[in-house]
Amino acid sequence: MSDDRTTPPGRGPEEERGGLAGGREEPVGSTGPAGPTGPAGEGPPPDGRERLLRGLWPPRVNRNQLTVALLLFVLGLGLAIQVRSTSENSPLRGARQEDLVRILDELDSRTQRLEEEKRTLENQKSELENSSDQAEEARRQTEERARQLGVLAGTVAAEGPGIRMTVNDAAGAVEAHMLLDAIQELRAAGAEAIEVNGVRVVTSTHFTDSGSGGDIRIDGRKVSSPYRFEVIGKPQDLEPALNIPGGVVQSLEKEQATVSITRSEKIVVDALRSAKRPDYAQSSSQ
Repeated sequence: MSDDRTTPPGRGPEEERGGLAGGREEPVGSTGPAGPTGPAGEGPPPDGRERLLRGLWPPRVNRNQLTVALLLFVLGLGLAIQVRSTSENSPLRGARQEDLVRILDELDSRTQRLEEEKRTLENQKSELENSSDQAEEARRQTEERARQLGVLAGTVAAEGPGIRMTVNDAAGAVEAHMLLDAIQELRAAGAEAIEVNGVRVVTSTHFTDSGSGGDIRIDGRKVSSPYRFEVIGKPQDLEPALNIPGGVVQSLEKEQATVSITRSEKIVVDALRSAKRPDYAQSSSQ
């Protein structure tokens, strides 16, 4: 018997079997389930967002850019550390609002004292220039100035308003430099005459540790607790200067010392110093 099936033109038996077994062939570039394809197996063409991401990442930097970035990082880190260290070490960092207001008031008081001293000197100059008897006026001003310098030099007794401060050091932990800090703070606040345990404090006064039982020597004279300060000056300036945060009182209290301060309208400073003639210094006006 003969087979009536015939093979279509252009297709051989292998192609016919392949078509029956393998399904249909897809033309190149056709649209399938995954969408349009690019040239020869490269996938779909990139859109605008993908091209932007490829341009930004991975970043393309050269050695100079890396060097500049590193230097800027080190500089910023150093500045940050310095600012933080400064803020942490500031004695006013944890101060209360009322303490800050008191410190500002003290600064204002110092400014006012300097302005008053300036006006006094200007008035003296004006009186000297306008006086009919300039010689007599000059003599009067010289005597007044001598009295003022005598108070500062400790050769003249003085009295006036001020404060009394007593430091009790039962533990013997107070050292000479702590008392010297108190003197410096009082001078900065406008103290005009100071006496500590019967010793007149002047510009040449020095404090040293005696090394025995916590005693201290002032100009070579041995003094011990309690340390009593007699200070002439404006009480409204002197007391706040000692009580500022991180100041004299807090430093002494850290050493287990007790500090008491009282204001008074009359403080007497009568411990005297002998006038010492300078060995080398001479007046430049001669």
